[in-house]
Amino acid sequence: MATIHAIQLNPMITRALEEDWGFGDWTTDLCVPADKQARARIIAKEPTLVAGSEVARAVFLAVDPTLRVEIAAENGASLQKGDLILEISGSARSILKGERVALNFLGRMCGIATLTREFVKQLTGTKVQLLDTRKTTPGLRLLEKSATVVGGARNHRMCLTDGVIVKENHIRAAGGISAAVSRLLESLPPTLKIEVETTNLTEVQEALDAGADLIMLDNMPIAEMALAVRTVRGRALLEASGNVRLDTVREIAATGVNFISTGAIIHSARWSDLSLLFET
Repeated sequence: MATIHAIQLNPMITRALEEDWGFGDWTTDLCVPADKQARARIIAKEPTLVAGSEVARAVFLAVDPTLRVEIAAENGASLQKGDLILEISGSARSILKGERVALNFLGRMCGIATLTREFVKQLTGTKVQLLDTRKTTPGLRLLEKSATVVGGARNHRMCLTDGVIVKENHIRAAGGISAAVSRLLESLPPTLKIEVETTNLTEVQEALDAGADLIMLDNMPIAEMALAVRTVRGRALLEASGNVRLDTVREIAATGVNFISTGAIIHSARWSDLSLLFET
C-alpha cells in the first residue's frame, strides 16, 4: 500500500494519545519543569526490520510541533541491537508525553514487518506472493497492513469493497457456489474480481465452471492443493490459505499456487523490543 496520508494517520494518533493521557500526565506535569529541554533516542534492543518510523515521528509532532524529530532508520532498514531509529530533541515534557504511544506503534509495526520478512525469505526462488488478511487489530488496519508491505508481502483486501470473496458461510446462505457467483455476475461492478473459497476438488471445479477469477484453497492437504493446480491449469488464480506457518509455507508454495495468504504475519507477530533513551 502507498504511504499513509496524514488525514488517515492523525485520527489514529489522536485516539491513542487520548487513551494514554486520560485527564492529564500527573507525573510529567508535576515533576518536570516546563522549560526543561532534553534529547532522546529510540533504539532497537534486538535485530529488527524497521516499519513505522514516520508514524512514531508523527506522534511526537502531534504532541508538540516544536520538537525536532530526525529519522535515522527508514522503513525497510535491517537493524542490529543498539542501532538508532529516531532522535528527538526539545521540550522534556513533550518527549515524555509522546514516548509510550510512539513506542507502541513502532514496536508493533516493526514486529509485523520482521515476521513478514521471515515468511518472505522462505519463498525465495519461487514465484509465489505472500498476502496478508483482514485479521487486524480494529482501528489499526492501515498501520498493520503497511508493515506487512515493508516486510515484503502484498496487501489482500483492505476492506469489503475492495473485492469479493465468497466464503463458506456465503455459499451456504446463497445455496451453493454456482448460485452465489451467478448473482454476483449479474450485479457486481465489472472492475471487481470474484474469489471463491473452496475446501475440496469438487468445489474447485464448481468455482472454475461458475467463472471465479480467483479460487482460494482453504485448509487443503498439500497433495490436494497440487491436484487443484493441475485441475485449474491457469484458468484462474489460486490462493492457498490456512495452516500457513514458517515451517509449511515453502512446501505450500511448491504446489504451484499463485498466492499464499496468512493472518499469522499480523496476529502472531510479537512486538519488536525497542527503547527510548532519555537525556537532559
